[in-house]
Amino acid sequence: MAGYPYYSQAFTPTFGAYGGGYNAPIMQQAPSPVTATPQPQPANNGVIWVQGESGAKSYIIAPNTTVLLMDSESNRFYLKSSDASGMPQPLRIFEYSEIAKNAPNLNGDAKTDAGKEYALKSDLDALRKDFDALMAAKADKRTSNE
Repeated sequence: MAGYPYYSQAFTPTFGAYGGGYNAPIMQQAPSPVTATPQPQPANNGVIWVQGESGAKSYIIAPNTTVLLMDSESNRFYLKSSDASGMPQPLRIFEYSEIAKNAPNLNGDAKTDAGKEYALKSDLDALRKDFDALMAAKADKRTSNE
């Protein structure tokens, strides 16, 4: 390349076969060095893990978004939100636990309440009348002793 000193060896100008135009240069690639096999990245499946509450507080999020952050150190998860200007909102902290198949249902579903007995309104009214009668008798007894 003595005639074209301003071209590098990787850049070789060529001219068209029909004598006119200039063709695009041919770039020569240097052989790539032997590289190590890339390590596979663990799949996060869309779950963001943080270390404790401090990790959740320091996690940076985009403006006007809410992110679910899972704690890798305890049974907690965090909801971190920011407003339209990017200012973080107060961090919401939740605890979770496993629900066993044989655990009692605290939601009051009909399936678990099948064996329980309930009082009717008429039963409660009768009980209230008996209570009022007892209270009136007790009040009469007090006034007669005085």
